[in-house]
Amino acid sequence: MGLSRSAAGKAVTRLEERLGARLLNRTTRTLSLTDEGRVFYDHGLQILTSVDEAEASIAGQSGVPRGVLRLAVPDVFGPLVGLPLLDKYLRTWPDVQVEVSLTDRPAELLDNGFDVAIGFGATPSAADSRLITRVIGSDKVLLCASPSYLAERGVPREIADLAAHDCLFFTSRGQRQAWRFRSGGGWIKAQGRSRLRLDSGQAVRDAALAGLGIALLPDFLIAADLTAGRLRQVLPDLETDDTKIVALYSDKGVLEPRVRCFIDLLLEEIGGQGQGLRGLTPQPYQNRESS
Repeated sequence: MGLSRSAAGKAVTRLEERLGARLLNRTTRTLSLTDEGRVFYDHGLQILTSVDEAEASIAGQSGVPRGVLRLAVPDVFGPLVGLPLLDKYLRTWPDVQVEVSLTDRPAELLDNGFDVAIGFGATPSAADSRLITRVIGSDKVLLCASPSYLAERGVPREIADLAAHDCLFFTSRGQRQAWRFRSGGGWIKAQGRSRLRLDSGQAVRDAALAGLGIALLPDFLIAADLTAGRLRQVLPDLETDDTKIVALYSDKGVLEPRVRCFIDLLLEEIGGQGQGLRGLTPQPYQNRESS
């Protein structure tokens, strides 16, 4: 928005005074929409959508991406892999601006006005039937823990040993991440003690690094930690269930050029390699001017 929090707050206050209605419930920690605020937000979103569609209609005649691309990406994807992708996208299409929200709940696409959401194994709920799910690629997931945790609690030798360990589970919308492993020609679910659940993949990694338990994480996220010895792979001979990398977007019939070109870039950079994020193991991002 180009506004500080203070300026944005004053702008909302002026709007409330002009409308004669309170739009936000304010506490010391959170903000939430009032009923009047929800009505105003929904109407405003419709206006923005109409403007976007008008821009897309005009831009679609020339096929040149324009306007604002609104993205929702997982916190682990954004800083590590998303920045190089966005760098290439912005340099290729200079008439597009990008707004990024880091979230591990990509299915909230329609409610928040996003154009595209990236998710890991995410599928739309029944209420989001207007969403299209496009599989971009897949990535291996690995069991891992810190050396300090394994030294204190012991190293699991088989799946059943996980029941005696603290396991760090990712949760989304109240649903706990399923740990599935191939055994005897089929898939079994591992049972571990779930003393800590987190709704952020990055937070799960941080908890594993802190020695709080065993985690199941994408290999692109922990590759550097494994190499440096900050984490150790647990039960390395187990075959795990790959996680799908998906793009979610609204089923409008015709994709705006900026959305279509971004999805094409995802397919080219991730899916086109046939190995998902394994071919994009993240390195510290460097600005072109400093490289």
